[in-house]
Amino acid sequence: MSRPRERRETGEQDLFRSRLDQIINMRHELVRLAQAIDWPLLEGRFGEVYCDGPGMPPLPTRLMAGLAILKHTFDLSDEELCARWVENPYFQYLCGEEFFRHDLPFDRSSMTRWRARMGEERLTALLQESLAVAVKTGAMQPQDTRRVIVDTTVQPKNVMFPTDAKLLHRARERLVRLAKKAGLTLRQSYIRVGKLALIKHQRYAHAKQFKRANKALRTLRTYLGRTIRDIRRQIGDDEKLRSIFLWPLHQASTVLEQRQRQRGRKIYSLHAPEVECIGKGKAHRPYEFGVKVSVATTLKRSKGGQFALHAKAMPGNPYDGHTLATVIPEMEKTVGNEIARILADAGYRGHNAPASHRFRIFTSGQKRRVTLAIKREVRRRSAIEPVIGHLKAEHRMGRNYLAGQHGDAINAVLAAAGYNFSLLLNWLRQFFWLLFAWVHAAANPNAA
Repeated sequence: MSRPRERRETGEQDLFRSRLDQIINMRHELVRLAQAIDWPLLEGRFGEVYCDGPGMPPLPTRLMAGLAILKHTFDLSDEELCARWVENPYFQYLCGEEFFRHDLPFDRSSMTRWRARMGEERLTALLQESLAVAVKTGAMQPQDTRRVIVDTTVQPKNVMFPTDAKLLHRARERLVRLAKKAGLTLRQSYIRVGKLALIKHQRYAHAKQFKRANKALRTLRTYLGRTIRDIRRQIGDDEKLRSIFLWPLHQASTVLEQRQRQRGRKIYSLHAPEVECIGKGKAHRPYEFGVKVSVATTLKRSKGGQFALHAKAMPGNPYDGHTLATVIPEMEKTVGNEIARILADAGYRGHNAPASHRFRIFTSGQKRRVTLAIKREVRRRSAIEPVIGHLKAEHRMGRNYLAGQHGDAINAVLAAAGYNFSLLLNWLRQFFWLLFAWVHAAANPNAA
């Protein structure tokens, strides 16, 4: 694939089109953010995936990176972002346009392909750039990144709440639909009676008639088992059919055999088998279905706010303390600074941090090596909780719509970057009005 044709400011005029810098407020926070971001640095980082070769060049890096920033800063879906991009000249200016456009220069699916092509490692450059802009604009000081707070949360996946009855019914439906597409004639599809059994189970469970509900559940389990055996008999030694049904039959067999309270991996969603059941001890939400995410913020609230320094999806539901061996080196690489002190909750006791940082970590309730100054800092450990709340409520970490494990990792990084850019927009807006008030006061010293 050839390299993208990057956009550069040309300053050209057009008789029939209006330049964006002539119709927008150049002191707007999005304009100032666009001027503060080091776009050539991002182009060099994201351009590593391309090579000089034949073919149509991909979309410009500034366009795609700007769309990723806008999506997670303003909590927009791909469809909503496309609709607002056409209407909003400030969005277009951030993405590198010189003239106002009335049509989309890209397809919505281009954003999905670009995210998958970049991956988690390269999209971390957006998080690094948000921190660099914060330092450049005075919203944060470099020394603020030396003391951090670390915690974990759950990034829920966009799946329905799993129950045994729903999983059994859905697995049978998928097998029947695939068998019909492959030209197999099943002895019985159980379409009508399977749906009735699911409805009966739901009604009995709602009425707390659990004996009847379990009987309906056994019926659903029987229907799925018969369908699996019928398909396996018809496949026989046909390698083509075996390759088609290999994964659906494996999923259906796993759903059929898994039981409550069993150890090991279970399937909670057929279209997202990577989903894990995680309990964080919440009274209102005992179990969440998604992936564990490690989040790190600054200990001290900077002038521009409490910035997120690192975010990483941790598949496999690891113990919180066992995430530090991965998180600390990546965090130092992201911020470009050595971490002097890390504060965490009691869930990080018995951690596996690198030997160089083993005595720089302090957990809640720790007694040894805790001075009065460190005790005061430990009281600020809960400052990370509102940051996690903002990431979930306003920057698309509350429900992940991106597919696969790579989608979990990408969404976590982009949510942290979007949160930082939203803080920067507020900082640039407030900084402008403070500067305006100072200039006005200096020009009118006798004003009341």
